[in-house]
Amino acid sequence: MRQIVLDVETTGLEASAGHRIIEIGCVEILNRRPSGQKFHRFLNPEREIDAGALAVHGIELSRLVQAPKFAEIAVELVAFIEGAELIIHNAPFDVGFLDAEFARLNGSRPIAQVCKVLDTLALARSLHPGQRNSLDALCKRYSVDNAKRELHGALLDAGILVDVYLAMTGGQSALALDMSGGRGESARSTVASAPIRAAGITLAVAAADAEELRQHEAMLDLIAKASGGKAVWRAAGAADALPEQA
Repeated sequence: MRQIVLDVETTGLEASAGHRIIEIGCVEILNRRPSGQKFHRFLNPEREIDAGALAVHGIELSRLVQAPKFAEIAVELVAFIEGAELIIHNAPFDVGFLDAEFARLNGSRPIAQVCKVLDTLALARSLHPGQRNSLDALCKRYSVDNAKRELHGALLDAGILVDVYLAMTGGQSALALDMSGGRGESARSTVASAPIRAAGITLAVAAADAEELRQHEAMLDLIAKASGGKAVWRAAGAADALPEQA
């Protein structure tokens, strides 16, 4: 599964008013692990930056005069994101700006024809109704370090959103451990029905060391938080640890 976490910074709030993208940041995830592949460009917007937007991201127009225009990086961007699922916080905003940029180019397609899109803001609202679900609020909720986020930045925010998204979707359903008899149940049954038996072979069992146990407990904390306390491992472990009744 290939996913691209994407964020943009812009000259203002409304693409329909002619505002432009000035920074694009993308981070690739393969099978729920960051691959190390990134796409990051600053862009010359060919227009002024609103004071309100400048206060958010701090990117001065003078830094962008020598940067490429969107048309110059469009093909490279599409090649990087095409066929992947885009993970975006408040996706309508970013997708609206991307579609407006592509609409200025002859023969370009809207994002919906290039990628699927998952909006983490909508996902967070469904998981935490009635709560604040900004990226900063989610960082606090899921213990994601955002100390460097004094100002917004496309690549910085995309990197933070990677950790937030993986934490939000790190519950049992995302790990295919659904107890209702779906695909996860079928996979367990198949494995359980095919024990490994080979004469003369002794399998070495390596016990987890202290650091591995610490990391395991940290992962259980994330799973418990993301699943709303529905994780079964700790409950099962606690039951196993209880002394037998006389």
